[in-house]
Amino acid sequence: MLIRKLTETLSVADQITAADISAIQEAGFQAIVCNRPDEEGEPHVDADTVARLAADAGLAFAYLPVNGGNITDADVEAHAQLLEELPTPILTYCRSGARCAKLWALSESGKTDPRQLIQTVDQAGLSVMDIAHRL
Repeated sequence: MLIRKLTETLSVADQITAADISAIQEAGFQAIVCNRPDEEGEPHVDADTVARLAADAGLAFAYLPVNGGNITDADVEAHAQLLEELPTPILTYCRSGARCAKLWALSESGKTDPRQLIQTVDQAGLSVMDIAHRL
């Protein structure tokens, strides 16, 4: 698991494992958001398992499966709402972390300068250039 900090209250990660939950808790996160659909690609820990492990560790959990190649406005709105409602700091994850970063950047569109959003994600080692026209 590679955690990339975007803001003081939000970080993104690639696919987490069951063994990562304790490290996530120890890092001070209060909530986990899964943006990877259970049925996507190679085998990975399903959201129900992560939800159960997160609850056991005292962490809030939300499952918002998003198609990384087709992030909709509804996806962005739902993601923004979760970021408002969940206790912080929050760790969001998907296959690589890129889809989570794109969801965050899109949710900040209109509130933050697009160049700043692109730079923040670039500094985290990811890219939102393919959706820059939407920022």
